[in-house]
Amino acid sequence: MAGLLWFTEKISRLMCIIAYSALTFIMLLTVADVTGRLFRHPILGTFEIVGMGGAIAIGFAIPITSWLRGQTYVDMIVQTLPDWGKKTMNILTRVACIALFAAIGYNLFLYAAKLHMSGEVSLTRQIPFYPVAYGLGVSCFVQCLVLITDITKVIGGKYE
Repeated sequence: MAGLLWFTEKISRLMCIIAYSALTFIMLLTVADVTGRLFRHPILGTFEIVGMGGAIAIGFAIPITSWLRGQTYVDMIVQTLPDWGKKTMNILTRVACIALFAAIGYNLFLYAAKLHMSGEVSLTRQIPFYPVAYGLGVSCFVQCLVLITDITKVIGGKYE
């Protein structure tokens, strides 16, 4: 169990570093593009690169946000339940989320394979779309792993 928790935290933090890097890159790119526009030399393809970077930044930040429980909770009704009811609700919601993220991840992999086979690329810079789709699919499966560790914490009584 401790090994699973350690691995899940490390992979989530690695993905967080990728998300931070993507966010930093798109901020610097935007500043460089705006500055270049002042001198009539914009960076071609900035819009599509920022879109892909934004997808990476958001998608890769989901597992660490869940791991650190940084999302907003609305649990006024759950707080009125006894401890066994809280545990049951925590487990049921995690199972539902696992099913959701597994389905999203699976479909992202299918979509990425179609993008790869078709050779679809961005219009201006000719950047292939499929690596981003695969990356987001991986992020969904890592999120499933985070939710599985949440369930083990709930069962073990270590989840607040």
